[in-house]
Amino acid sequence: MSENKEQAGFSENVDRLFDRAVRKMNLSEGLVEKIRIVNSTYTVRFGVKLRGDICTFTGYRSVHSEHTEPVKGGIRYAPNVHQDEVEALAALMTYKCALVEVPFGGSKGGLRIDPREWDNRELEQITRRFAYELIKRDLIHPSQNVPAPDMGTGEQEMAWIADQYHRMHTTDIDSRACVTGKPLNAGGIRGRVEATGRGVQYALRDFFRYDEDVAVAGLTGSLGDQRVIVQGLGNVGYHAAKFLSEEDGCKIIAVLERDGAVINENGLDIEAMRTYISENNGVEGFEGGTFEADSDKVLCADCEILIPAALEGVIHSGNADQVKAKLIIEAANGPVTADADEILRNKGVVIIPDLYANAGGVTVSYFEWVKNLSHIRFGRMQRREEEARHMMLIDEIEKATGKNLNEEFKKRYIQGADELTLVRSGLDDTMRGAYADMRKLWHLNRESDPSMDLRTAAYMLAIKRVADSYKSLGL
Repeated sequence: MSENKEQAGFSENVDRLFDRAVRKMNLSEGLVEKIRIVNSTYTVRFGVKLRGDICTFTGYRSVHSEHTEPVKGGIRYAPNVHQDEVEALAALMTYKCALVEVPFGGSKGGLRIDPREWDNRELEQITRRFAYELIKRDLIHPSQNVPAPDMGTGEQEMAWIADQYHRMHTTDIDSRACVTGKPLNAGGIRGRVEATGRGVQYALRDFFRYDEDVAVAGLTGSLGDQRVIVQGLGNVGYHAAKFLSEEDGCKIIAVLERDGAVINENGLDIEAMRTYISENNGVEGFEGGTFEADSDKVLCADCEILIPAALEGVIHSGNADQVKAKLIIEAANGPVTADADEILRNKGVVIIPDLYANAGGVTVSYFEWVKNLSHIRFGRMQRREEEARHMMLIDEIEKATGKNLNEEFKKRYIQGADELTLVRSGLDDTMRGAYADMRKLWHLNRESDPSMDLRTAAYMLAIKRVADSYKSLGL
């Protein structure tokens, strides 16, 4: 994809969207500035002896707001990580957590590294040393600062970080809660890997529950009738595309990756494409569709729903007017710049904002954190008791009617909720509640204020909740 100059000002873009919302609110200038600013950013440069020499790495951990603690935010590994990006992402985490009412402040971390250049043993050494530098300053801590996976990191890196924390705090009984997104055998929770993509699916389902919202976007039919383009088939894009195609019937007609895009108007096989990308490090040569080297061209192809699920700033002032999608859902953080947002809004494109759309990850991270603090798996205490009560009811119905109920129905009804079921239920409830609040504010002001959209409503709700927290603290 072509490089976008606007991307360098990621934090400026976030501030501009923040300012647009604040102008519609009655808050003091001092409180607004307190909410806007990043509290602190720690930069660390450390050396690791690798391949017969000392390699120096630069990392960041930014804390945007401590209106509630711990603060929460992922750690990304990427060769172009920089302070502006990390601070912008930390701010987005504050607003995201406030919007979906997860009791965390916003934080973010990054390490300037291309993980593909190092083997697993080397990555472990680098990760443990980075974690050491953050842990000794309480920038990783169960009650103060809790990281999670992000771009370039996953369960393995989180397991290393959790183990490093435990080695440095051997008597901390809550040590596993110092980080989320861990493997199951290291204190993780079922449903965390898929959580952000699942949240994107739930967000779209929520949108299509309201005929009025669908009409505003100029769409017709149900979610399953829509053609979808996905930009980025990483963890988030893959799960969103997989669930939308397999469970909701959407046609994923194009997928964009680093080396180009693949198009198939009849729908792509997402599972096969994911496997192909992992084996070939790109989509060129995939036989399930037509290859197009110019990803920017496909980003602006005809479709109903566009899901940018990779980097920030991919939709900018240079290409926004060419975007044909009627509905954009921001699976990535900040994929639409402030300038592009204005262009798209004037075109009538509806954007489901990142604050809401990709909040599934932090929501399920919250569930994992609570699980780690409670030291018990969700469902363990009540599942069999639920099954016994359901079975008792079935028995009484069958005795009273003299008829046996359908066996498949009985099996499904009797089954008690396990951890994955409870996690999905909690995520669904969180996404529904946040969308209901967001759309209510949107429609309440939309006719009298043409600049009111879902993004502005999301920011207003988030800012108000953060402001109320500060007020309750006496600020």
